[in-house]
Amino acid sequence: MDKRVVLITGASRGIGAEAARQIAAGGSHVVLNYREKRKRAQAIADEITAAGGSADVVGADVTDTVAVEAMLDQIGKLDVLVLNASGGLELGAGPDYAMSINRDAQVRLVDLALPKLVDGGRIVFVTSHQAHFHGRKPVPADYEPIAASKRAGEDALRARLPELAERGITLVVVSGDMIEGTIIVRLLERRNPGAVDARREHGDLPTVEEFAVAIADAVNSPVESGHTVYVGGGDYLN
Repeated sequence: MDKRVVLITGASRGIGAEAARQIAAGGSHVVLNYREKRKRAQAIADEITAAGGSADVVGADVTDTVAVEAMLDQIGKLDVLVLNASGGLELGAGPDYAMSINRDAQVRLVDLALPKLVDGGRIVFVTSHQAHFHGRKPVPADYEPIAASKRAGEDALRARLPELAERGITLVVVSGDMIEGTIIVRLLERRNPGAVDARREHGDLPTVEEFAVAIADAVNSPVESGHTVYVGGGDYLN
């Protein structure tokens, strides 16, 4: 394939799906990863194709090593890996699940994808301000396990910067304030509505579309490895 191939994890809805639309509109071939919702992911891919873009879908639970290996075997060449899938607020999730998906699965996916990433390739790690600034700024109690685990995931990837540089691969982090309309914000509003209202007091929360545009820019922009893109939440940067 002549086009750049971009794999986006957790792309069957929300930020991942909108990022796929934006990246495909820029001319790349997007591969939408989903865990269970194949029909939903396929509908996004069909929408992209109908708009003149190029897209495929591939299923895999990112915490399942065998499934991830099979997914990467299906893809073949890979130019960009967008690490968007995350979790930890799901009902019934075990105490170790947040660290398992937000740190361990991210690092393992990078390890498995490195042989397929081309020289000049890129990894984009999607996170939140609550996680990126973990330990420096307050975090809603219900979000603490996710914030800590995503910060651990980011730290683990940043520790790999020298190795990535040797392979000609750059890492870019995209960090956003609470994103209006996402499942995380909806779950927080049910458990701790005051935490979401507190963020809105600082201004309008970024939309899914705004955050997805930032992810698409991170895929394509010529920035140094380790660069962080911030979306919303200007008070965090003070």
